[in-house]
Parts: sequence; C-alpha cells; structure tokens
Amino acid sequence: MIEHLLQPLVCDRFISDARYREGHLRVVNALPQRRVLGLHTPEMKLVAKRISRDGCDVMLPGGEIRRCCCGTEVIGCFVQVPRDTLCYEETVIWGFLINLEKCTPEHRFAMLSNYVPVLDNWAVCDAFCANAKWMAKVEKEMLWIWLQQWFASKREFEVRFALVTSMCYLLCDGWVGKVFDRLETLPFNDIVSQYRTIKGKPKTIQEGSVQGVSPYYVRMGVAWLLATALAKFPERTRTFVRDSKLPADVVRLYVRKARESFRTRMVEAD
Repeated sequence: MIEHLLQPLVCDRFISDARYREGHLRVVNALPQRRVLGLHTPEMKLVAKRISRDGCDVMLPGGEIRRCCCGTEVIGCFVQVPRDTLCYEETVIWGFLINLEKCTPEHRFAMLSNYVPVLDNWAVCDAFCANAKWMAKVEKEMLWIWLQQWFASKREFEVRFALVTSMCYLLCDGWVGKVFDRLETLPFNDIVSQYRTIKGKPKTIQEGSVQGVSPYYVRMGVAWLLATALAKFPERTRTFVRDSKLPADVVRLYVRKARESFRTRMVEAD
C-alpha cells in the first residue's frame, strides 16, 4: 500500500549483509506470511509523521493509486485493504498514524477496533503501546472498560495488547490491584496462537515458531507486566505472585525478566 515509500529507506546493510538481515528478522520474528522490508523504528516514526502531516499516495491491491491528503485518509485505506497484503512495517506505521491523530478518545478507540485484530507480532503490538502516550491522558476507568474486550479475546496478540497497554498506563495506585485480579482470570489454555512451539533453533528465519509454552507472547506479556510492577510495587507484586494461581512457567518467566531488568535485578522477585 505504501511500500513504494518504504523501499528507498531500507538500509544497504540489510540488503547486502546476510548475517545482519537474519539477526533483524529473528528479533522481529514475524510469521512466515508477513513480509519484512527491514526498516527500523526511527525510520517508521518519521514516515508516519510525514504522512500524518502531508498525506501520501497509496497503492491499492488492484493497482489503483489513490491520493490521500492526510493521515486520517491513509488510515481509512489501511482498513479497506486485506490485512495479509500489508508488510510488517506498514502495520507498524498504521498504529503510529492512529497515535498521531488529533481526536477524541472515543474516535481513537473506534480506529483501534479495526487495528487491534490485525496485530500478529510482538513488535507491532509493543511499538504501538509504547507510543500511545495519549492513553496516559484518558480517564482510566474508560480505558479499563474498553480493554476488557481484548482481555477476553482468544487471539494471542489481542490479549497481549491488553496486557502491554495495562503495563504502560495502568500500573498505578488504585489500578494495579485490578490489573493483578484480571491476570488471574486469563484462560491461557484457550488462547490461540499462530506460533508453533519447538525445541532448539528454528531451521528457517521466519518459521513462525517460539521456544516456550503456547501462547508464548501472552505468557511473556504477563511476565513483563509483573516485572514492571515489581519495580513500582515490590511488596504488593511479590505477595500477588506468591498467592496467585498463575502457571508455573509464567512465574519462571517473570523471575527471569525481573533478574534481567536494570530496574529490578537487585530486587527480590519472589
């Protein structure tokens, strides 16, 4: 759709250095069907800002070129095209455009109702959440109520979206307890993942696999949330983990995440 804008920004090293390219692809770990061009987050942010301000030409699946005068119109085109035609970078930029819109929270939530179901990768999900600074200004009760549909989803990255959003914007006095209570209700065994669990290194770069219990990215999302909570509410987090019914593998991931973090490596996790 906007791939013609992105291709010239791909660095020469990604094209010519196989080892560098493989490292980038392994970090992103996109599903096999999702093309990855090789852009990094700073380049994608700059593209999103330019589109938000000036608009751009978009190429629709049938070959039609449509002139969009602003970010809002480009978002509308993203909604119309089949999600499997978008490359990884386009899905990231779509999210950045939503964050750049000047609109009410209700309008932004409406746009997200089309975007969140497109999430199929940890990097796309987390890039959006980390840059959704407008969520910090939304009334927390409104945000919490809206997130429940994604917490209740059976799709891996819709649930991860709710987890990472809560981690970024709801780990505060008056809300951390509600977030912890919601973790207890997650039906890990019912959440569907497109990633396969394997042992050892994947044989191909984009194999669509992980080396952990499914749904791995939900389990890791819970672990990351708890490790972040440990830095803010150490005693409360330790008490919750100790008394919770969370799966043992999730608790192990949390402890590992806490030990790896500069914020909590010296804080007792359990």
